[in-house]
Amino acid sequence: MLKLRTMVMGALAACLAFSGAARADEMDEILKRGELRVAVQSQGAPVSFVNKKGERTGLAVELAKMMAADLGVKIAFQDYDWKGLIPALQAGKVDMIAADMTPTPQRAAQLLFSRPMFYQETVAVALKDSAAKGYLDLNKAGLNIGATQASSYGEAIKKFMPQATLKEFAGGTAAVAQALSAGRLDGAVSDLGNVTNFVKEFGNLKILDGVITREPLSFAVQPNAFHLKMWLDNYVELVTADKRLEKQVNYWWNSSDWEKDHK
Repeated sequence: MLKLRTMVMGALAACLAFSGAARADEMDEILKRGELRVAVQSQGAPVSFVNKKGERTGLAVELAKMMAADLGVKIAFQDYDWKGLIPALQAGKVDMIAADMTPTPQRAAQLLFSRPMFYQETVAVALKDSAAKGYLDLNKAGLNIGATQASSYGEAIKKFMPQATLKEFAGGTAAVAQALSAGRLDGAVSDLGNVTNFVKEFGNLKILDGVITREPLSFAVQPNAFHLKMWLDNYVELVTADKRLEKQVNYWWNSSDWEKDHK
């Protein structure tokens, strides 16, 4: 009996030791590699895009660059369309997703999410000559409302505009805005930052009254990357305290100041 107990305790100790090592693996690998690999979707300002100088930038990109610099490692970005971000992370091609991603229950069941980096207001947009005044005016049978494929915007349409028909686009918010501007949609749903940008860009769109949802946006890591997730949470605390996060969010998200520098 004593021998069996000793064997069980030994096995338990080994499991705990293995678990502790596993938790440290992702951070150890990043530090040994000297590089943080980050998945982004460079199709929509102001979160992630290529500017007039051909440089990758945007709120999520600059936050990831800041993280790598403070960690003392290089950064390597990998570009995916929206629906490719999570599979790339799950396949181990990257360490982290840096995007305007909402930690929905479905996503959080697959991945670990950091504390919110920033928040977004989800709104609806339509053609200028549309009779719609508020987003609820789009909740009608026969209307086609666009959203990025596999996004929380599509879920908002299903929940708040169930009578309309959801049309999803793999090319990100830019593809949705183009389809709306061309008259192939009756409306679209996205975040206020992107929508404001598209209203300026296309000239024939308008933002409808009302905020549909206010959502937290977080960075994501693999489901067993506990150390990296905790590091991200701690990092949010630090850059909130020294106001670097506020500075980035105000520049990229809460204003159009970035346009004169990058467009």
